[in-house]
Amino acid sequence: MSIVAWLVLGLLAGAIAKLILPGRDPGGCAGTTAIGIAGAFLGGWLSAELLDRPVQREFYDAATWGSAVAGALVLLIAYRLLFGRSRN
Repeated sequence: MSIVAWLVLGLLAGAIAKLILPGRDPGGCAGTTAIGIAGAFLGGWLSAELLDRPVQREFYDAATWGSAVAGALVLLIAYRLLFGRSRN
């Protein structure tokens, strides 16, 4: 896949992660978008390195989408833990 396809996949993965984990994020829409893009790259890389499941060249591969959404979820949770507001 090209870089543009990964960016689109990251945008959509970030939106899906936001739907799965609703709530207020400290970074707003731009932060969630950036987390989605970074999560797509992270998920694809982890899938290829740790799970020995190389990323397919097809945009509509279910494993690619799953790894992108999982990466976005991991980064969104970490972002909320590190930069979230306290609940005093």
